[in-house]
Amino acid sequence: MKILAPSPAELTRGRAATPIAFIRAIVTGYRLRGMDPASALAQAQIPPALLDDPGARVTAAQMELLSGVAMQELDDEALGWFSRRLPWGSYGMLCRASITSPTLEVALKRWCRHHRLLTEDIVFELIMPRAHTPGVATIRVTEHAALGELREFCLVSTLRYLLGYACWLVDSRIALTEAAFPFPAPTHADAYAYLFAGPARFSAESASISFDARYLALPVRRDERALQTMLQRALPLTVLQYRRDRLLVHSVAQLLAAHPAAAHTAEDVAAQLNTSVRTLHRQLKEEGVSLQQLKNEARREHATRLLLQTRKPVKQIAAAVGFDSEKSFARAFRGWTGVAPSAYRPSASAAS
Repeated sequence: MKILAPSPAELTRGRAATPIAFIRAIVTGYRLRGMDPASALAQAQIPPALLDDPGARVTAAQMELLSGVAMQELDDEALGWFSRRLPWGSYGMLCRASITSPTLEVALKRWCRHHRLLTEDIVFELIMPRAHTPGVATIRVTEHAALGELREFCLVSTLRYLLGYACWLVDSRIALTEAAFPFPAPTHADAYAYLFAGPARFSAESASISFDARYLALPVRRDERALQTMLQRALPLTVLQYRRDRLLVHSVAQLLAAHPAAAHTAEDVAAQLNTSVRTLHRQLKEEGVSLQQLKNEARREHATRLLLQTRKPVKQIAAAVGFDSEKSFARAFRGWTGVAPSAYRPSASAAS
């Protein structure tokens, strides 16, 4: 696969927010292998003298190019973090192993399980909601080997990559309730707010990210073709901070499905989801749907289920899905399915 890289003009364009500590970590990977990083630094337009300035920052494009060159020169996608090298394409293999998952939950479980095929120096685990943390899911990293001076860079990079990949899979921002790290706050701690949108906690027992467990039910929206394109510029795509949050749309659909007969005004729905009417309409519009469309889908699904699985009269089903009369329900149902409610049932006896 041809890997695309930032152009020379892109390298120093934009905000310099990546801490020089992460660049020094890549240089350390070279040193541990007895190799010279000079060429890689030159290609990324990072002066060696910058490494001695603890407050220095570089752009995301410089970080992307340096990482890509280093991975290929070191023949190690892990950049020296682990006790064995991870050949080029290792993380792409993890992506392919999870791209066919039906939901984010299945994809993350596959990722965590298959990462152990690469290394057991660190192990990822998806922890489902517990009694003391209702509604919160956590991806925790357990360290089984000493990561030494590359510890921070390793834990930050792997968690950020996994978070970015998860966001890309479901094409949605995944808002974090917390990002935790098992080391004291570094001097560049302010950069963590950009890498992990949400509260950051240091000196924790282990590295982890936590988020609303409802994200796990979101369907995977990508395919192999999209993956091929993403892997050509994986770093910027996985670091991208998504604005769209599909959880709201998913939550609206769940709320409507739970009570298909209710009126469900925009004000009521927004209040139940702790958001504004304006945000509700904006995010639904971004998804290409309206509240009325979702209400119709919820009513249709509930109506077809009652018609197929019960012997209730059509008049009762009409009321159960929020219609004032059997006639208006029949008109709407014909518009949804092309047939009358009575004709939708598998046999005439079921309509009695």
